[in-house]
Amino acid sequence: MDMAEPRLVHRRVLTIEWGDCDPAGIVFYPRYFAMFDASTAALFHAALGMPKIAWTARFGILGIPMVDTRAKFHIPAVYGDEVVIESRITAFRRSSFDVAHRLLKADGALGVEGFETRVWTVREAEGGRIRSAPIPEEVTAAFA
Repeated sequence: MDMAEPRLVHRRVLTIEWGDCDPAGIVFYPRYFAMFDASTAALFHAALGMPKIAWTARFGILGIPMVDTRAKFHIPAVYGDEVVIESRITAFRRSSFDVAHRLLKADGALGVEGFETRVWTVREAEGGRIRSAPIPEEVTAAFA
C-alpha cells in the first residue's frame, strides 16, 4: 500500500477541570492519557469528517486499540489552566499507526508530550477473534 505522508495537525482547546487534578492541585498523570485518547478521536473526526462511531461503522472495524503508550512530562498543568493539545499521526504502517500529542500551556510552553501506537482492528466472523487489518488507503490519504 502506498501511504501518503501524514501532515494533518488537529488542535483541541481544553480547560483543566477540578476532577483532572490530584490533591496537590496538578493534573493526575493518568488524566493526560484520557485527554490524549479523546484527542486521537478528534483527530480522526477532523480527517474523516465523521465521529468515531460513524467511521468505525463505515470501515467495518472494531476500533483502534492502543498497544503502546508513553509520555514525557515537562511542566504540570493545574486546575483552571487553558491548554491546547496538538495531535498528529507520525507514521502509518500496514495495520498500525503512531500518534504524537503535545499539550501546550497558554503561554505556548510545552507541558506534556504523549505517544501512542494503535492498531486498526476487526472481529472475525467465525470465532469472534480480534485481529489487525490493513488500514484503507482512503483513511491514510485523509491525513495527507
